[in-house]
Amino acid sequence: MVLKKISDLLNNTYQKTLELSKHRHASKYLFGVSFAESSFFPIPPDVMLMPMCLAKPAKAYWYAFLTTLSSVLGGLFGYLIGKFAFDVIEPYLINSKYVEPYNQAVAWFGEWGFWAILIAGFSPIPYKVFTIAAGSLNMLLLPFIIGSIIGRGGRFFLVAFLTKIFDKDIDAIIKKLIEKIGYVIIVVFLLILFVVN
Repeated sequence: MVLKKISDLLNNTYQKTLELSKHRHASKYLFGVSFAESSFFPIPPDVMLMPMCLAKPAKAYWYAFLTTLSSVLGGLFGYLIGKFAFDVIEPYLINSKYVEPYNQAVAWFGEWGFWAILIAGFSPIPYKVFTIAAGSLNMLLLPFIIGSIIGRGGRFFLVAFLTKIFDKDIDAIIKKLIEKIGYVIIVVFLLILFVVN
């Protein structure tokens, strides 16, 4: 019963987010959703970014830039939550579905440091988990920002690029493959790290 309610809530949130992508103030909503997703909101900004790019292909890269900027700013907010308010959110985190991803993020930071935040931009693990983990682990701020810009920018500009190439077909393709794409990118980054080290 509780799981059904949570599922319905997420589904409704997803549908509302899709509706916002068609609004005349969609750019402002995209900025807000992208900011919030990096620290607490459950729906990724790709849900708005993709239909907006499809509707106005000439503005696709502008939307990708806007999403990257707001995501990095939201990531800084998540970082501050982890750094200064982790004791407050820890009980909620422990009892949420994010506890395992958080532990995974902490393990990645322990093993790869800076590379973890860069990989997080593409990872199927929610980015907010990495931003909060980075703050709670006192990651240096400049590498956090650089990794966030590269990781998040890479993801959102990839969505814009693919949308421009595949046009209307991309919606179905991304829905099918987004998680697989995330895992493939992680494997590629891990191979690069293995070769570099």
